Amino acid sequence: MLDNEVPQEGNSTLGGHRKAIYARGEDGKLHIVPSAGWEVEEIVTLQAVDDLNRLAEDARQRVATGQTSPLEYHMHRVRMDVPLLSQVTGLWQWRIRRHFRPDIFQGLSDGLLQRYGDAMGMSVEQLKKAE
Repeated sequence: MLDNEVPQEGNSTLGGHRKAIYARGEDGKLHIVPSAGWEVEEIVTLQAVDDLNRLAEDARQRVATGQTSPLEYHMHRVRMDVPLLSQVTGLWQWRIRRHFRPDIFQGLSDGLLQRYGDAMGMSVEQLKKAE
């Protein structure tokens, strides 16, 4: 993409901010060009956010029926998935999925719950509730 081809259509998901795009200048070298984004990017971003919101709502309903723990709900609510939560907490993915079981989640130590809370920016008390 050339410098003068960088989209400037605007993107409401950027919140008025601009982002850097690498583009080739007339001299043939790559330059950083500010971009306001473009419509296609906005549509895809909004679809992804809708999917994450749906996953969070589905998990919240499963928490209410005792099928999963609040951990799964909060993970989706803060826009994480199991691999990302694993990276942030340093826990194995299989352990995190195991902690989605309500009976296992109830028995977690305060230290482990704090680890999850720190990763998601919430207190242990908030983590225990799906609200």
